[in-house]
Amino acid sequence: MTTIAVTGHMDLAPEATGPVRAELRKLLGEFEGDGLVGRSCVARGSDTLFAQEVLALGGRLCAIVPSRDYREAEVWAADLAQFDALLDAAEEVLVMPYEHAGRDAYEAANRRLLDGADRLVAVWDGSAPSGRGGGTADVVASARAAGVRVDVVWPPEAVRAGART
Repeated sequence: MTTIAVTGHMDLAPEATGPVRAELRKLLGEFEGDGLVGRSCVARGSDTLFAQEVLALGGRLCAIVPSRDYREAEVWAADLAQFDALLDAAEEVLVMPYEHAGRDAYEAANRRLLDGADRLVAVWDGSAPSGRGGGTADVVASARAAGVRVDVVWPPEAVRAGART
């Protein structure tokens, strides 16, 4: 069994979705089947694409929800059906013991994401930490410090919304 966690940008531009999904499928394909366990906080963007690919490959999904109010506080209306469908499809849903979404909840969810993970997939453009904590660069740094292998996925066609040139 291989447990792979994910971190990544939430603000992928629409045109990045296809290339990122293809790279995730290629990377996860070597673990196809029920020997694959994917851990995701099922946030919009990278986390959702990863979770969908894990399930499409016959893997098991473990969803880690940062707080009790995460759905209401952080999931956009347009993403609710997709978020709910992923939670329904997850073999395990772990809701962190925080009432409200925020830095502490995100950092705790990220620690749980990495706890016992064999690898981390980072859908990441290599940008530095934002200083707010709990972001993609922070999770990558934590994984590397803990000796967890990090696979960065950022195909040439990938771009973040608002970052188009």
